[in-house]
Amino acid sequence: MFTGIIETVGTIKNVSTKSGVKSLSIQAPEICDDLSLGDSVSVNGVCLTVTERNDSLFKVEVITGTISVTYLENLTVNDQVNLERAMLANGRFGGHFVSGHVDGKGIIKRITKRNDEWLIEINVDESLLNQMIDKGSITVDGVSLTIFKLNQNSFEIHLIPETRLRTIFVNKKQGDSVHIETDLLFKYVQKITNQNNSQLSQEKLLNFGF
Repeated sequence: MFTGIIETVGTIKNVSTKSGVKSLSIQAPEICDDLSLGDSVSVNGVCLTVTERNDSLFKVEVITGTISVTYLENLTVNDQVNLERAMLANGRFGGHFVSGHVDGKGIIKRITKRNDEWLIEINVDESLLNQMIDKGSITVDGVSLTIFKLNQNSFEIHLIPETRLRTIFVNKKQGDSVHIETDLLFKYVQKITNQNNSQLSQEKLLNFGF
């Protein structure tokens, strides 16, 4: 489980593929001293397992099932990635519940700078839009963000300078792919209400403990 608060940006140093499994070696000395074999790390929002490590590099493997719903297959040497270690049970919880199980991909439609913030509009499939609400939480490339506005085929997020500069968003441009994970709690509530063949209401949310 993750929070969507990016700890550092790592750099891809080596890429290889064997028997359909893609291996990524990522340089990230800021977090390697606290990584062990088998630990989970969010790489651009995708939960992956550490298979090797040293003082400055760690290695993860991406299986076919993960490749099919992400853009990790397209990563190459010197590409940068957002990184977050799995949250500690006694740690500070600053974002929202993020599983690292990507629901799909989006495409950046538009990036606009307005005063001291960046507005990013992202095109996504209808199935993903149906799991979003205005002012709800969303994870984009592993970053916990708030949905500013929902459109017919897209949604909008706003980035403050700190978030942009400390993540790979500083290099994102129109047409780039991004990983999307919708709010885990919303999906649980949606499943419960659908099973009960009922409509979501404030009363029902209170009864479910929200």
